[in-house]
Amino acid sequence: MRDRDPIQVLVVDDEKPTRVLMERELPQSGCAVVAVENGEEALELLSRQEFDVVLLDLKMPGLGGVETLRRLRSSGVTAEVVVLTGHPDVDTAVEAMKLGAYDYLTKPFRLSEVEIVLRRAAEKRRLQAENVALRHIVDRGDASHVILGESPAMRSLLELVRRVAASNAPVLITGETGTGKGLIAKALHQASLRVGKPFLAINCSAFQDQLLESELFGHERGAFTGAVTAKAGLFEVADGGAVFLDEVAEMSPAMQAKLLQVLDTGELRRVGGTRQRRVDTRILAATNKDLEQEVRASHFREDLLFRLNVVSLPVPPLRERKEDIPILVDYFLRRFQLPGQPLRSLSPEALGLLMHYTWPGNVRELANTIERLVLLCPGTIIQPDDLPSNIRPSADLPVQEGDVPLPLAEIERLSIIRALRYTGGKKAPAARLLGIDVKTLTHKIQRYAIPI
Repeated sequence: MRDRDPIQVLVVDDEKPTRVLMERELPQSGCAVVAVENGEEALELLSRQEFDVVLLDLKMPGLGGVETLRRLRSSGVTAEVVVLTGHPDVDTAVEAMKLGAYDYLTKPFRLSEVEIVLRRAAEKRRLQAENVALRHIVDRGDASHVILGESPAMRSLLELVRRVAASNAPVLITGETGTGKGLIAKALHQASLRVGKPFLAINCSAFQDQLLESELFGHERGAFTGAVTAKAGLFEVADGGAVFLDEVAEMSPAMQAKLLQVLDTGELRRVGGTRQRRVDTRILAATNKDLEQEVRASHFREDLLFRLNVVSLPVPPLRERKEDIPILVDYFLRRFQLPGQPLRSLSPEALGLLMHYTWPGNVRELANTIERLVLLCPGTIIQPDDLPSNIRPSADLPVQEGDVPLPLAEIERLSIIRALRYTGGKKAPAARLLGIDVKTLTHKIQRYAIPI
């Protein structure tokens, strides 16, 4: 049991000696104990406060243990339940197990038995909470599952990752969209001493303020409409591990202040809660914005930037490490190979065009391009004519003397229209073709008033 985060135990027993024993002895083994004498009091307390484990006596006057357990489960309480029973009541204990009790102990019991069962029950609850949180993690949709590159820029970055991995300090990962900042965060965690603990990621731009606060800090039952049960947030679930905050610059000022408190004190309070909870969670953050400029524009807190930017890891754009393109192309061709189809390859001329392209969408755009080529190319060797028109030299727009170049905004608008026509108006594949995310595409469609 962690000294700084004791197991919250509720003892429900009508026998005062048992309650006194638990209240006196269990705190010595790392438990915080509250004791009540009947099921009615237990249910009322559980509606207001969260516990890790309930020690529940089966034989009590009034509301018995089995009925208390049944009501407890129907109300959505997530605490593990260990039932206490006498030898003649083993059949009743088995019935309680069918209702979802974790284990049972027969009276008289040894205190060491109670401590072992409490540890196991609390660990089970922690793992269940982690699984629930993992289902709510935002899938960032990175274009690659591995970090590839032999360029000096990538070797330098990965060496820096290796050097800072053992630290517990916050890390700020910067770089353009699609460069693989999330992969660097994962690599950092994998190389750290926290590797056996959770690595949880969330995109800060994907949630409104209240939902983001609930995801990160958790909430108590009844904290807001729809909060039918208490829930641990990602900072709690990842205790001992790391939380990756992607697009951290999109946090509101109020959320920035709450994040700063976690960084400064290592404590948080759930939405609707009153108890301060200590967490040991390493914070890794990423942004594609210039945070110093955001500070000057009063969009980002300067003190939060100082706390996040203990170590800075700038991820180079693909145009600054073009020697890595052949390695990445080979990887993506193998990754997107269709079942039963021959492995595609690029002609030297096609690869040369890829090498000369600027890749504004970086590795993500390259991955989307190769996936599209694997799906649409009629032959096994990809030729220049198979490449998207924005990569190959344009033959349909000859430059005539006196031609007036189009404004960049108009070029962007026309590119979006062409992508939407190509995908039949479907935004997700159009966004992949353009090397941007769906949210950005939606914003640009609205900005240019493009009908779809």
